[in-house]
Amino acid sequence: MANKSSNTAAVPEAKGALDKFKYEVASELGVPLTDGYNGNLTSKQNGSVGGYMVKKMIEEQEKQMAGK
Repeated sequence: MANKSSNTAAVPEAKGALDKFKYEVASELGVPLTDGYNGNLTSKQNGSVGGYMVKKMIEEQEKQMAGK
């Protein structure tokens, strides 16, 4: 069985939109995310971006499911 990274998009066509969304969220949170190496950021900073992305995606999906 091949080792599949969990860091791949389920829909590869969405990668560009997800990257754009990531930088928008980082900007909202004040996290200085750059294109390229971000090893200078803390786990807390990186985790806050990912966590907030998930929160916003869930909120949007809930709105769609509610018909709003």
